Amino acid sequence: MTIQSDQLIAPIPAGLTAAGAGSAPFVPALAASDLAKGEMRRVTFGDLDILLAWTSEGVVAIDDRCPHMSAPLSIGKLDGCLVDCPLHSGQFDLSSGLATRMPTTGGLDPKGEYHPVWSPPGKDPKPDPPGIKAEARRFTRVRLLRYYPVRLRDGMLEVAVPRE
Repeated sequence: MTIQSDQLIAPIPAGLTAAGAGSAPFVPALAASDLAKGEMRRVTFGDLDILLAWTSEGVVAIDDRCPHMSAPLSIGKLDGCLVDCPLHSGQFDLSSGLATRMPTTGGLDPKGEYHPVWSPPGKDPKPDPPGIKAEARRFTRVRLLRYYPVRLRDGMLEVAVPRE
């Protein structure tokens, strides 16, 4: 299944457009036929890696990095609008930009609320020994996702990429 011109691109959640992207020029990113429903692809512009994902709400473009510790989300799993980070099992809702599951390392959510370390079901409890690393985890904030405007033009998905 390929994206048709009458299908909608998913809306960007209010206030989450990446800096400079709202007025940036659109550049070709990927042939629409190369992105199937439920798939993700990484595209790179200079040193900017962008994740294109065809979610249950439509196509979105975000930074291809977990807003926790920058792991590439493109190698995670996509289920509807939820993308799982392959590094610390954080889960993010691409329709809202919010974490739906904090990473296993715990830390601060975007509102500044602390979440302790946790272990996935079936795994041994994750220790959090005192020390500088535990202190760093307590101050590590999981940010909101950053979005880039995306459009479909002449069979190509195009992304608004800020100039350097």
